[in-house]
Amino acid sequence: MFVALHLLLAAPAIGAALWLRPWRLMPPGGPPWPWLLWTALMPALWGADRYVDTPVAQPLSGACLLLLMGGWPLAVLAMVPVAMLTGWLGDLGAAAALERYVWLGLVPATLTLAIGAAIRRWLPHHLMVYILGRGFFATVAASSLSGVAWVMLAGASNGLQPGDMMLARWLAGWGDAWLTGVLVAIFVAFRPEWLATYTDRIYLPKD
Repeated sequence: MFVALHLLLAAPAIGAALWLRPWRLMPPGGPPWPWLLWTALMPALWGADRYVDTPVAQPLSGACLLLLMGGWPLAVLAMVPVAMLTGWLGDLGAAAALERYVWLGLVPATLTLAIGAAIRRWLPHHLMVYILGRGFFATVAASSLSGVAWVMLAGASNGLQPGDMMLARWLAGWGDAWLTGVLVAIFVAFRPEWLATYTDRIYLPKD
């Protein structure tokens, strides 16, 4: 049942991302190296609970930063090999790797996109609105909501109570937001071209 649901969520998203062909917008040298580095590090975040063999040590998502740096279509495609590598390194199996792709990757990335669109539509176009709104609070909301939904759907495991797992996912969301917010602030200050969702024209106050 859950495998069918995950395929129903993942397949249309991957198909849409392929149809949009995000590689057409890449510079001649490919994506910026921080985007590639973050993608390479994400299997370590996604499989943290498996590597330390401690269920309460929840994995982080990292998908929100990947989306802010590269956009939704590129993030959706890049997280496919992330999930495959996580499954291999963590000895998860195909179904569990797909589950992590959906709840650690696709859902938080898509929620971040939706929240970011609302922030851009309804809040002032200001530098700190982008950093705090899209970099921090959108990540908290997206990571926490997807994590809680994951627990509600799949339940707790290894003797943990659902409430404990939901608290752990909420705390993981804050950890994910702290990393994303700090890096977004640094990128905005020194390398705004590394953020596909940011432009000075929109977010810097006009004279």
